Amino acid sequence: MTYYQSELARIHHEAFGDYADLVAPGVISRIGNTNSVVELGCGSGSLTRHMLSAGHEVLATDASPAMLELARQEVPEANPRPLVLPGDPIPSTDAVVALGHVFNYLESKAEFEQGVMAAASAGKVFLTDMLDLSYADSRPDPVEFYHEGEGWKLWTINRLETPQLVVREMTIETDDGTTHEVHRNLLVDSTALANLLEEAGFGVAITTAFGEETLPPGFVVLETKRPS
Repeated sequence: MTYYQSELARIHHEAFGDYADLVAPGVISRIGNTNSVVELGCGSGSLTRHMLSAGHEVLATDASPAMLELARQEVPEANPRPLVLPGDPIPSTDAVVALGHVFNYLESKAEFEQGVMAAASAGKVFLTDMLDLSYADSRPDPVEFYHEGEGWKLWTINRLETPQLVVREMTIETDDGTTHEVHRNLLVDSTALANLLEEAGFGVAITTAFGEETLPPGFVVLETKRPS
C-alpha cells in the first residue's frame, strides 16, 4: 500500500513541517558527529534539510513516489531515492534516522520487528519515533481534525480499530476534486521491542522525546547502538 499520494503529500509539505522543526535539535544532538546518515521516510525533506545544515551527509529515502518528487525539489543534494520497508535493504551507514513513526505503517508485528532490526543493524546509531500502546489511552476515540490552506481542505478522523491499530481516514478537497486516503498504524509495545533488541545485543534507550521538545501523547523515541 502506498501512502501519501500527490495531494496529501503536497499538503503535508506545506502545512505539517513544524514537527521536523520541533525535533531537529534533539535528533542532531543524538546522532552527534556521525558523518553519513540514511534517512527512512524522508517525506519532502523537512528533517533532511536540518541534518544537511548540521554538516551530515544524508541519503534520503521514502516509499512514497509523491514525497520523493517533492524531496528531489527541496533537498536534491540528499539524492532522494525509493526504499520500501521491510524488504528493501538499508545501506550500511553511521546513523539511521526515521521520523514520523515510519515503522508503525508496516502491516504486522513481524514486519515491524523485521524493519526495526534491519535499521538497527545498518547504522552504528539508529533513531526513530514510534506510536506506543499508550497511544490508545492518550486521546478520545474517535477524534476529528480539520485543516485548510491555500487551495485545499483536509478532514481527518482518527479511530481505534483495535487496541493495537489506529486508523486515520482523510478526505482531501482541492480545486481538482476530492480524494481519500486511509492510513493504518500499528501500535507497539515499546518495552517488549526494547527487550528484543537487547537480546540481540544492541544498546537500547526508550525516551519520551528526542531532546527538550514535548512529543504528542503516545509517542516514544527509540535509540539503539550497534554492538562493536
